[in-house]
Amino acid sequence: MSRRRGRRLLGGLLASVLLLAAVVGGVVLLLRSLDVGLPTSARCTASVDGASASLSPEQTANAALISAIAVERGLPARAVTIALATAMQESRLENIDYGDRDSIGLFQQRPSQGWGTVEEIMDPVYSTNTFYDALVEVEGYETMEITVAAQTVQRSGFPDAYAQHESMARLFASALTGWSGAALACELPEQEASIAVVDLLARDLGSATAEAVDGATVLRLDGDPDRSGWVLAHWAVATAELTGVQQVTFGDLLWTRSSDEWATAEVPAPAGTVTVR
Repeated sequence: MSRRRGRRLLGGLLASVLLLAAVVGGVVLLLRSLDVGLPTSARCTASVDGASASLSPEQTANAALISAIAVERGLPARAVTIALATAMQESRLENIDYGDRDSIGLFQQRPSQGWGTVEEIMDPVYSTNTFYDALVEVEGYETMEITVAAQTVQRSGFPDAYAQHESMARLFASALTGWSGAALACELPEQEASIAVVDLLARDLGSATAEAVDGATVLRLDGDPDRSGWVLAHWAVATAELTGVQQVTFGDLLWTRSSDEWATAEVPAPAGTVTVR
C-alpha cells in the first residue's frame, strides 16, 4: 500500500470517528434538551454538613448492617466509623470469599488466626459482631485515632491505609446511626426483592418491630424518637435494593427509589414510626 493511499485511509477513518462522536454528542444534547433522563449508575450518597460520599447499593447495605449491629449493641457512632473504615479498606465493604492467604469476609478475618470457621466468618452478622467484640476490648478506642483503633484490632501489614476511608466512614456512620436526619438517599432502578423487609430487619435490627398496615409496613424502634426514627428510615433506604422497597416515610419526609434526596410527604408517617412500601 502506498503512503499516500494509507494517509487517505487513515484520514477517512479519523473523519468517521469524529462524525460518530458528533452524532452521539448531538443525541445526548437532544435528550437533555427534551429533559429525557440519561442512564445513571445506582448509588447511595450520605451528605452531612456540606460533605458527601457515595457507595454502591451493595456496599451501603453492608454498611447498614454494620451500623445496625452497633445500634443493637449500644455502641457509639465512633465504633461504626472505625468498623466502616476497616471494612472499606479490607474488602471494599463487600462480603468476599477470598483475600490474602486465608482472609475472607467483610473484615478479611482469618480462620487460621482464630476469628472463626470459614462458614462463620462469611456470615456478615457473625463477622461484624466478632470485630466489635475485639474493638470494645481496646481501651480508649472511643477517643483513639481511627487508624490506630482499626490497626489494633486488625494487625494489618498496612496500618495507615484505614485513614483514606475515614471521611466516608464518618458520613455514613452519622447517617446510619441516626445522628444526621435526611442525610442518606439512594437512587435505584426498579427490581424484584431478594429478601423481605421483615426478615432483613430481624437479622439487622432484632429489637425493632414491623407491622403490616393498609398495604405498608410500619417499623418501630425504642429509644429517642427522632434518632431511632432516622436509624430505621436510613436503614430502610440503604437496604432497598435487597428488599425492593419503593418508598420510605418518616415524619413528613419521603424517599423514593427514583430520587437521591428526601422530599415532603403528602401523607406523613404516624408519630414515632417509619412507613415503607
